[in-house]
Amino acid sequence: MVSCNLGNVYKAQGRLDDALRMHKRALRLSRRLYGGEHPQVAASLTNVGIILHEKGELEGAMVKYEKAHAMFVRLHGEDHLDAAVVLGNMATVLKDQGRDAEEMTMEEKVLDIRRRTLGSDHDHVATSLLNLGLAYDEQGLYEDALVRYKEGLGIVR
Repeated sequence: MVSCNLGNVYKAQGRLDDALRMHKRALRLSRRLYGGEHPQVAASLTNVGIILHEKGELEGAMVKYEKAHAMFVRLHGEDHLDAAVVLGNMATVLKDQGRDAEEMTMEEKVLDIRRRTLGSDHDHVATSLLNLGLAYDEQGLYEDALVRYKEGLGIVR
């Protein structure tokens, strides 16, 4: 969809207000074309959430992510990779809100979904392990962080 592509270009240029306008337009068009429940609508909700997050509008971003996640789960089930991506975005918002324990729980869910769907040696699993390691590291849980970092490093070697 052209509006989405324009939104992505504007985001890359740092033109977040323009990016938000384009992604909201893409969301409206997706709803008109596909109805209320469709993967493209959920993806558009996610894109709006990403821009709101970039703008520092954390609560608004979380609302969009929660709606997108719920829609992906209804459409594809809890273990779908699109649901995991949105959970990862939600974890980042939780981190930015200082809700570290909730962030770690969310990152664990992302890791679990990716392991079950992709297998234990996939690059996306390594990314989840590194994200989780960082969360543990920032909480001073250094031994837990080291375990996650080493496991992630073992995958990408």
